[in-house]
Amino acid sequence: MEKVIRHLTKDVIKVLKAGDFILFSGILYTARDQAHKKLLDLIKAKKPLPFDLKDKVIYYCGPTPALHGQVVGACGPTTSSRMDSFTPQLLSKGILAMIGKGQRCAEVIAAIKKYQAVYFSTYAGCGALLSQCVKSKKLICFAELGTEAVFAFEVEKFPLITAIDAQGGTIYE
Repeated sequence: MEKVIRHLTKDVIKVLKAGDFILFSGILYTARDQAHKKLLDLIKAKKPLPFDLKDKVIYYCGPTPALHGQVVGACGPTTSSRMDSFTPQLLSKGILAMIGKGQRCAEVIAAIKKYQAVYFSTYAGCGALLSQCVKSKKLICFAELGTEAVFAFEVEKFPLITAIDAQGGTIYE
């Protein structure tokens, strides 16, 4: 069954089940390995973050540059397990959801349950198609990382699969 979600909240997350198909409209924040490392370094140094992680949706993506007339180039998901070592601590700062591809380790699944978050998967190999869901793009921080900087995407009907729900249910078993 497909669900349309405009505002992702803790209440919405609680009713999602592994395997649910979602069309999400709202704001996603892109962040890959290097951005995750920088965020965690700031947390460890007890320095302020460049944006508040509370109630945010983090998309493991490094979008390619936009061609003429496009908002963004290809923006497919990257392998989520590369963020596993950073994820529990970032979830403790209030992240609602993460989007990527592939399985997560047991420690991340436990943190998803503990912090009542959710992990979505989206379609790998479809970066050009996914870019059509992006209505605007804004640089948030870490410009020096180029395409791996953190961007805010306003998306419309972005396709997601609930891969790990807030109770720890998973599509991977």
